[in-house]
Amino acid sequence: MEAHARAVRRRACAWVSAHRDRFALGEDALAPDGQVNSSWKPLGELAQVCASVLAHTAPPDPTHARAGDLLAFAWRQTGHGELFVRLQQCEPFATYPLEVYGAFAAAGLRRPEYERAAATVARARGWRLTEQDPTRRLGVLTAERRAGIHRPEHDSPTLERTWLGGLAEPWTFERFSGYALTHVVFHLTDWGRTPDALPADLATYLTHWLPPWLDTCLDAGMWDLGCELLAVAATLPGPTDPPDPPVTADAWHRISSAQHASGALPEERPSPADPQDADDEPGFTHCYHSTLMAAFAAALTLGRRHLHRAGHGRGDGEERDLTGAWHAEPAAGPGPRTRYDGQGALG
Repeated sequence: MEAHARAVRRRACAWVSAHRDRFALGEDALAPDGQVNSSWKPLGELAQVCASVLAHTAPPDPTHARAGDLLAFAWRQTGHGELFVRLQQCEPFATYPLEVYGAFAAAGLRRPEYERAAATVARARGWRLTEQDPTRRLGVLTAERRAGIHRPEHDSPTLERTWLGGLAEPWTFERFSGYALTHVVFHLTDWGRTPDALPADLATYLTHWLPPWLDTCLDAGMWDLGCELLAVAATLPGPTDPPDPPVTADAWHRISSAQHASGALPEERPSPADPQDADDEPGFTHCYHSTLMAAFAAALTLGRRHLHRAGHGRGDGEERDLTGAWHAEPAAGPGPRTRYDGQGALG
């Protein structure tokens, strides 16, 4: 298993490095009709994965240096955080800028000016009452903590309304619930940094049912979701044992076999009716997320016993109390931007 995971991580990181310009923000990054899911979202996912790889690899590891270079590239794309300040002015009540910023803050890359502005807006009832599905809400709460924002709101009530938090019947698992449950785990554990934050009942439930779910996804050629489930498997804390090693070993063998020599991993196995040759590398939009998830899952798997706990992803920011009064001029709505979905490519 370790050899396959190491090879997958190395090839995936090499592919991302070779295609890093495809993650760059275009001139429409601040445009009112900008396509958020094809600009800010890929960049945020790149930052999140690189921050996680850095946290789960040792400095002598070449993958550590590569992840650091990619993270620095992503931060430069934001003008070292300046674009977050401008985006805040354009869309003060949109949550996706803070969600993307949180990935950088987790690695210690901060823009105090943006954090002050975000904390001010977060005092508004309009921000607190933004209607979101519970999985997305957990992500926003995680981003707030990463940015040093503190509010008297806990994860538990939100968690109980998620598919995983409610311990749904395991046979109701499907694509949507699969992506939802993996992101619940990522948000609760700060993307693998704090595995002990996963409640014991959820860890037990996942330990029992994750192997058949993973096997089912890989049988269907759902490589992207399969990698996310492998990341969850690597996140499960003690004293609960991780899923059966032969199960994950076979999974890594299958992921490695599905990965192209270039390092690209398709989101899914091409269907027999697909005119594309199975040996052809898929286009960027059909493999960037799954390739990132492959690197992320492999980093967590290989670094399971060497987690970096310092800071728990909050960087050096100061927590801000949001219980005080707040006054501001009315702001315009978010405009016609496409909605940021906050989950996997197929989520």
